[in-house]
Amino acid sequence: MTTVAFTPGTEARFAVARHVADAVLFEGYVLYPYRASAAKNRLRWQFGVLVPPSWSAAAEEHDFQLTECLMEPRAGAELAVEVRFLRAQRRTVEELREDGTFAPTGELRLADRVLVAWDEGVEERVTLVVPVAGLRGDGTALPFTRPAAEETEEVTDADGRVLGRLVRRREEISGTLRISTAELDGPYRVERLSVTVENTSDWTAEQDTDRHAALPYSLVAAHTLLHIDGGSFLSMTDPPEWAGGAVAACRNLHTWPVLAGEPGRDDLVLSSPIILEDHPAIAPESPGVLYDATEIDEILALRTAALTDEEKREARGTDARAAAVIELADTMPPEVLERLHGAVRSLQSVTGPPKPDGNILEPKTPWWDPGGDTGVDPGSDHVLVDGRAVRAGSRVLLRPRLRRTDAQDLFLDGRSALVEAVLHDVDGGVHIAVTVEDDPGADIRREQGRFLYFQPDEVEALEDV
Repeated sequence: MTTVAFTPGTEARFAVARHVADAVLFEGYVLYPYRASAAKNRLRWQFGVLVPPSWSAAAEEHDFQLTECLMEPRAGAELAVEVRFLRAQRRTVEELREDGTFAPTGELRLADRVLVAWDEGVEERVTLVVPVAGLRGDGTALPFTRPAAEETEEVTDADGRVLGRLVRRREEISGTLRISTAELDGPYRVERLSVTVENTSDWTAEQDTDRHAALPYSLVAAHTLLHIDGGSFLSMTDPPEWAGGAVAACRNLHTWPVLAGEPGRDDLVLSSPIILEDHPAIAPESPGVLYDATEIDEILALRTAALTDEEKREARGTDARAAAVIELADTMPPEVLERLHGAVRSLQSVTGPPKPDGNILEPKTPWWDPGGDTGVDPGSDHVLVDGRAVRAGSRVLLRPRLRRTDAQDLFLDGRSALVEAVLHDVDGGVHIAVTVEDDPGADIRREQGRFLYFQPDEVEALEDV
């Protein structure tokens, strides 16, 4: 049995899931500041690494993933499976010597980038389409192999003069995809689907071998996509009550399956080494892949744009994907960056149900309009602190309380601050917005409205000067 191409319908469904799966596949691939020399980019491939069996035994890392989930197939249904992973491609740098030969070097400096050694990630896929009826009992097994290879790429300067070359080496890796189903007892026609992805590479770990040596023989960031063309999958996170026991009996080792694609559809599953919720999605404001999925796009974009020219040269030479991040940050239009500052979603619970034409029913005065309550004015309202009126422009001494403050606020204990506004919430609480005196970023906080907030019993009034 060999890998196959999907039908246009299945390919379209998988394309929906791959958008999120790419964030899993490349999470941690190259972290800010996107340079190979950065300490956090020297220990890589944190998620979903399936190592060779010999290294698994030596280091107690995993050489397989097991996914089990429930599905309700209709007669004649077919199951499409796509296993995706990265293959570590070891890139070394060589310089051209005067005698015309090439020799390894630590770096090769060009006008626009600095090339250094780096492990690149090459995306691999294993695909399979099989009738669900043929998976009962022992099911089916699909062995796969990716052969070793070596490629070279000349490095030239702006005038076309050869300065050196990049040598990329890939080692042979092999694995097996095993799929089977078992029909469950009960009034519903439910089957338990089992999918195992196993690294079977015969590379042998020597006594002095380290993880770096095992990575080229590993399946990195391995995850599985499943699509059924006739039937549905059950949520493993929020199953129907009648399926709770069967879901609890499923085993998921080193991966976790969730419903993928649009909410309301249940024909697609993503089984990921990172635990996700059902129907995960990338925020529409996200401008592109930044490889730091647990970080905030706005922060990453601003920090990346602020790198020095030399740091950007090294990042561009680290990897083509890192170079793309630098280009994205340097060319991001202001309106795109502004969208990253925040978004309000799901206002329906506040404004009421949609009107028949599909539009949101808006109240005469939007709830977010500062003019909605003319009896409130943050700029002039005051609160009594120790019998003294504290309002915008007042000076206070910060005394954060342990019972309800952020840990970082404790460092502000005893610091003087300027009151920017006095705010009232819908529950009747009062909050004092401040900027810390002598804070070099106070003007930026004031311009963006990003204040620090304390309650009246967390400040002491100071004499105004």
